[in-house]
Amino acid sequence: MKYLVGVDEAGRGPLAGPVAVGVVKVPVDFDWTLIRGVGDSKKVSPANAIGRRAAVLKKEGKLNFAVVMTSPKYIDKKGITRAIAVAMARAIERLALDPDTTYVKLDGALKAPAGFQQETIIKGDQKELVIGLASILAKETRDRYMVRIASRFAPYGFHLHKGYGTLAHRTAIKQHGLSVIHRATYCKNCFL
Repeated sequence: MKYLVGVDEAGRGPLAGPVAVGVVKVPVDFDWTLIRGVGDSKKVSPANAIGRRAAVLKKEGKLNFAVVMTSPKYIDKKGITRAIAVAMARAIERLALDPDTTYVKLDGALKAPAGFQQETIIKGDQKELVIGLASILAKETRDRYMVRIASRFAPYGFHLHKGYGTLAHRTAIKQHGLSVIHRATYCKNCFL
């Protein structure tokens, strides 16, 4: 194998916003000292510094990555599993991955499209740097998006909780109803 690919998602559980899938491609001999601090996106701080470093390395041709998001509307219509699969397939397509030269490592229960040599690793974002980086890039991209749209949906405070089901968010839903960015299927039981 010539390349190692890591795949992870961010935003599986929020009440609002898209789900994001990060796919990272590195040479098998990638020098991980070029991008220190990679690990589980939930524990890395600040993830945006790693994201900026990854963007620089991408420009230098030392790694490649894509993050694709699937809308809340699609999640409501097709379900989260299908939404993640579609985002993953689009990210893999953007990177033009060759199954003959690529080994894919995925977090949790994710599966790459047929034809790829692949391995699914429970808590892979903590065990494999390439999955950890995919996790960070997916989370950072999704978080940035939620902060960017927060002013359009001011009563909900997306810049604070990124769409997760905090008490403040559930209270805002009770007071203002659902917005177009909410996952209606996730909000059935979120009223206090």
